[in-house]
Amino acid sequence: MLYNARNGQLSLDGAAVHYLQFGKGDKHLIMIPGLGDGLKTAEGMALPVAYQYRAFAKAGYTVTLISRREPLPEGFTTRDMAADLARCMTLLGIHQADVLGVSQGGMIVQWLAIDHPEMLRKLVLTVTAPSGNETVHAVVPRWMDMARQGDYAAIMLDTAQKSYSDAYLKKNRLFLPLLGKVGKPKDFTRFLRMADACLTHDATAHLKDIQSPTLIIGGEQDKIVGADASRLLHAGIAGSQLDMYPEYGHALYEEAKDFDRRVLGFLG
Repeated sequence: MLYNARNGQLSLDGAAVHYLQFGKGDKHLIMIPGLGDGLKTAEGMALPVAYQYRAFAKAGYTVTLISRREPLPEGFTTRDMAADLARCMTLLGIHQADVLGVSQGGMIVQWLAIDHPEMLRKLVLTVTAPSGNETVHAVVPRWMDMARQGDYAAIMLDTAQKSYSDAYLKKNRLFLPLLGKVGKPKDFTRFLRMADACLTHDATAHLKDIQSPTLIIGGEQDKIVGADASRLLHAGIAGSQLDMYPEYGHALYEEAKDFDRRVLGFLG
C-alpha cells in the first residue's frame, strides 16, 4: 500500500470518528482539516492524502488525519472538538505529537494547545484565525445559506473562488464546473453545525496560554479568514514564528510548492 496508507474509525459516545494514517515513522504528526470535513470526512481518503503529503512520510513521520465526529451534536464548539481530538489521540496510543491544523482545524488545535499542552510537541497553524472575525462572518453564513438550499455546487465553486489564486483559477477554469458533480453529502446538518462553530470560535484571550513552539502560516490574499488573522495569532502567541505568502490565499497549503518543506523545516 502506498506509504502504508490505511483508513480507520473510532467511536466516541456512540458517534463515529473517521481517520486515516500513512507513514510508519517513530514521530507522530496529527493533521486536522478545515470546514470541508463537514462535507466529506477522512473516510476512504487515505491513498490520495498520503500521496499529497508524502514528504512527511519520507521524513520519518506516522501521519494521522482525524475528522470530526459523525453525527455532530448541535452547539458543538471548536473547544468541544479539541476535547474529542485529545480523546482520539489517546485511543490511538498517541500521547504527544506535532500538530498541524488548517482553517477550522487550526481553530480546534488552538484549544488543544490551551487545554492539553502535554499532548503537543510543536504546533503549526495554517490559514486560521483566533476568532470568528469579520471576514469569516462575511463568508461562512453565505455557505450556510447555500447548504440550507442543498446547493452543493454553489458551495464548492464559491469556496474555490475564495481559496485559490487568480493564476490557479485561470489555469483550472475548465475543471471548476465539475467541483459540484461528486461528493454531495446526503444531509448538510453536520456541515451547518461545524460552520456555526467557526462563527462562535474565540480563543483570543487564551492565546497567551499556548506554550508549544508555534509556526503560523498565512496568505496575504486570504479571502476566508483574512491575512490579519495570522498576524493576530502571532501577536497573541509568545515566541511564535509567522510566515506569510504574499501571492497566495486560503489554499496556500495546496498551491505553495514549498509548504511541506517549510513545515518540516520548523518541525525539525
